[in-house]
Amino acid sequence: MDMPTTAVRAGRAWNRGVPLAIAGLGAVILGGCSVGVPDPSVPAAPATTPVVSTPTITPGHDAAAVAGRDLPFAAGRTLAPGVPVGISDELKDAPGWKLVKENVAGASQYAKADGCVVASRVSTGQAPLVKGDDRESSAALFQYLDATIQPSYLKTETLRWGGTPDAPGKNVEVLALEQSAPGGRSTAILARVFGAAESSTYMSVSCPDPATLASARNDVARYLPLLPPSA
Repeated sequence: MDMPTTAVRAGRAWNRGVPLAIAGLGAVILGGCSVGVPDPSVPAAPATTPVVSTPTITPGHDAAAVAGRDLPFAAGRTLAPGVPVGISDELKDAPGWKLVKENVAGASQYAKADGCVVASRVSTGQAPLVKGDDRESSAALFQYLDATIQPSYLKTETLRWGGTPDAPGKNVEVLALEQSAPGGRSTAILARVFGAAESSTYMSVSCPDPATLASARNDVARYLPLLPPSA
């Protein structure tokens, strides 16, 4: 099934080739799901002294056990509430790749000499996207980025769940959107909302053609595993 042109734009990597409208929507959703506009008639709240919170461990939660088994969409509730999932940064050490942007507001970007660009981002505060199980919530993320992206366009795929390039961990399910525009770049987006953790992970891969995209996606799968929460 051919997808709308706007869905193609949503799949582009976060670089200068990304349409501004989609990049703007991505910045809103991945940086937090709401933008507050203060009412000038309401007195400003008094300033408070920031308090540094200390990490807590959820009673009865076995983080090692969760990290040691696959995490399909149906198992999302086994994560500790409010503890975000991470993304590795080992692609910077992969052959042919270099780090372009490192953890700027949760986002990193990598580039390869063949013209491929990978962007990854971890976002917290994603509770407004939770729509039942993690698969439905992940589909809601894609539709927030571009309302023309229908759930039927998305495929269930897996990334690595912890581990290292030489000692991979288990598998974690994500939703993927892939599109190759005639005469243009080939793109793929892999994303998941973790409802219990109230966080999301987002990776985009943009390459000159389908062949380089396939190679880049293999590198992403190997060097950018999703990192289970340690608490």
